[in-house]
Amino acid sequence: MSRVTRYLILAGIGLALAGCSSYSPRTAGTRPIHGGGYYLDDGPGDQPPANLAAIPDAVPKAEPLKAAANRPYNALGKDYTPLASAKDYQGQGLASWYGRRYHGKPTSSGEVYDMYAMTAAHPTLPIPSYVRVSNPKNGRSVVVRVNDRGPFHDGRIIDLSYTAAWKLDILKGVTPVTVTGIDPGAPTPAPVAMPAPTQSETVATVALPPLEPTATAQAGPPPAGATYLQLGAFTDGTGANRVMQRVQERIGTGLPALQRLQVGATVKVQMGPFASPAEADQAAQQVERETGIHGFKVTR
Repeated sequence: MSRVTRYLILAGIGLALAGCSSYSPRTAGTRPIHGGGYYLDDGPGDQPPANLAAIPDAVPKAEPLKAAANRPYNALGKDYTPLASAKDYQGQGLASWYGRRYHGKPTSSGEVYDMYAMTAAHPTLPIPSYVRVSNPKNGRSVVVRVNDRGPFHDGRIIDLSYTAAWKLDILKGVTPVTVTGIDPGAPTPAPVAMPAPTQSETVATVALPPLEPTATAQAGPPPAGATYLQLGAFTDGTGANRVMQRVQERIGTGLPALQRLQVGATVKVQMGPFASPAEADQAAQQVERETGIHGFKVTR
C-alpha cells in the first residue's frame, strides 16, 4: 500500500469520525515542539547507521517513468498532476522528513522505502526523478531520488528520507529549502569563475586547530586565477561559522585553509588555493562525503 493510499484511507476515517470537519495526516499527531517534523509514532530508527556521512548522494541517471505513479491523482480533496520532467523544476518551501513509520513499506513507485537511502517524496515531480535540495541556513545541499508521493500539507514542498534530512541538518523539524530539478542527460556545469577581489572585498584566513597535522602552508600569496572551493554564501557570519566548524570537526587532514570572504553584505566560505582544478574536485568529493556540504570550484 503506497503512502498516497494510506493518506486517503486515514483521511476517510477522519472524515467519518469528524463529520464535515477536515483531516490532515500531516497535522494530526505531529510533534508541536519542533513545528511538525514527523508523526508522534514516526521518527528515527532505534539504531541508525553510524556512518550516515559516508552514505553517498543519489547519482542521477536516465530512468523510465513509472506509469502508475505519474497519473493525475487526488489526495485529501486536492488534485495533483505530475510533471513530465524535473529538469526545469525550481521550488522553495518547507521540507519535512519521514522515518521508521514507513521504513520497509512500499512507496508510490512500488519500491520499498529505506529511510537510510537518499530519497524523497514530492507531490508532482516525476517518479523517478532527481533533485538537489539545499538548506540556505547552513549552505548544505544533497541530491536525492524522488520515488514517493507527499507531503500533502500546505507550505511543505518535499518529504526527505532520514539520512537526507540528517545531512541537511533539518531533523529538528520543518525547514525552508530550495529544490532544483536535475537533468540526468545534461553535461556537468563548467566551474563558476569569480572576479578578482576588489577593494570592497576583504579576505581573512581563519585559523582552525586541525584534528591531524596539515600540509605545510605555501609560501607567499597565491597566484591570480587560483582555484578555490566555495562551501557556502551567507547573509551573516553565523551560517559561515557553522559551515567552517563542521568542516573543521569532520575533516582534519591535509586540505587547504578555510577562508571567509566579505563581499558587500555576503559572507562566503572558501577553501584553497588548490594546486589544480583536479585537486579541488577531489577535495569537493571528500568534503561532501564527510560533511554533506556540496562545494563548487571558483577562481580568483
